[in-house]
Amino acid sequence: MAATLFVHVRTRPDVAVALIVGIPCVLGLVLILLSARRWMTTVGAFLLAVGPGWFGMLVAIQAVHGV
Repeated sequence: MAATLFVHVRTRPDVAVALIVGIPCVLGLVLILLSARRWMTTVGAFLLAVGPGWFGMLVAIQAVHGV
């Protein structure tokens, strides 16, 4: 039997933006700086590109909901 838990927690917008943009950027930079292989550099660049995309999606969601 599956159960669903709904948690209603207010999240500060600045914390959400910091997590959404900051974590992929930090991981991407670390991967680029410490990469020993070409594919690791590629993954790092991908992670750096993901952060702003997620931020754009967060802004679009906020705009649609009128917040």
